[in-house]
Amino acid sequence: MNTAKHKLLQTWRWYGPIDPVSLQDVKQAGATGIVSALHHIPHGEIWPLEDIIERKAIIEAAGLTWAVVESVPVHEAIKTRRADADHYIENYRESLRNLAKCGIKTVCYNFMPVLDWTRTQLDLTMADGSKALYFNWLDLAVFDLFILKREGAGADYSDSLKDRAKERFATMNTDELNELKINVLMGIPNEKGIELEALRASIEEYKTIGREGLKKNLAYFLNGIADVCEETGINMTIHPDDPPYAILGLPRIVSTKEDLVDILRSVDKPFNGICYCTGSLGAGVSNNLPEIFEAVKERVYFLHLRNVTKDAEGNFYEADHLGGDVNMYEIMKAVTAENARRAEPIPFRPDHGHQMLDDLNKVTNPGYSAIGRLRGLAELRGLELGVTGNY
Repeated sequence: MNTAKHKLLQTWRWYGPIDPVSLQDVKQAGATGIVSALHHIPHGEIWPLEDIIERKAIIEAAGLTWAVVESVPVHEAIKTRRADADHYIENYRESLRNLAKCGIKTVCYNFMPVLDWTRTQLDLTMADGSKALYFNWLDLAVFDLFILKREGAGADYSDSLKDRAKERFATMNTDELNELKINVLMGIPNEKGIELEALRASIEEYKTIGREGLKKNLAYFLNGIADVCEETGINMTIHPDDPPYAILGLPRIVSTKEDLVDILRSVDKPFNGICYCTGSLGAGVSNNLPEIFEAVKERVYFLHLRNVTKDAEGNFYEADHLGGDVNMYEIMKAVTAENARRAEPIPFRPDHGHQMLDDLNKVTNPGYSAIGRLRGLAELRGLELGVTGNY
């Protein structure tokens, strides 16, 4: 039996004062740690110390702790290593210093080109009437081939899928096409009104960089912040690609066990860590999640626990936390065993949740309604207790 002195740290993503889910709601859900970010600060700008202090004070006034920053966004100039990349790395370094001054030492980030995440539908109706996020290759092909009209896109899809996409496009009306466009572009942070031409330009830029170039740029970034992280005790946790496939001609470098191991080896220092997301990694048809955790567990500093149901083509929807294809029981056994070795508990959050019950009638952030995550946290809390017997 696991005899951990401490349980995993239960956290909850909170988008700040504008979040429709309040800190009081979070307390009632049972979480004690908050995962938050200064979303009002434009990408690439320094996070002012006073803004960090203000956000921390709001969280602590509610009796909670700011446990993890998610995310300090990495500017596209860094990912593409443009001429001004070093300017943005210096800004990032200063933001990390300011966070450390406030005692916040775990930072989640991603290195996905342009899109932070991609879904083709935000309201797939489940059998019980709740709604989930969904990724479907057919709809993505419709967007890519007939809305974005990306040059060379046809080479990325089978003839069968292209034929089906053409047929589907012919049946879609203007509202349906616009909704698909909005859903895909939802993953572009703080750029809700981005023009398709700007997206095409970004895709073209990454075509030149390629997968190997993006890997080198990540190592350049990590080396550029290494001394600050080591001096302040900050741990960086990279989030896996979501979904873990190359889409829209954009390279992926954080999708498999091999990718994660390569990242840890590229800058082999303790600060360089992983955000182990069972949903993003679980969407990979060939990913073995317990095997992935075993390979990188010593550098896992943050956990996103959610589930997906996928098919052989790679289409997937976000399932109940204890349903779907991810064996959450085996995952929980592995993460609690690792947690027992740690001096400090590993923070986890119930990642995403179905829109359900009263939340069906509310405007919520996609995947971040209150009740679906409340259910997920309760299920995960009970699973941890069942696995460890640690009251």
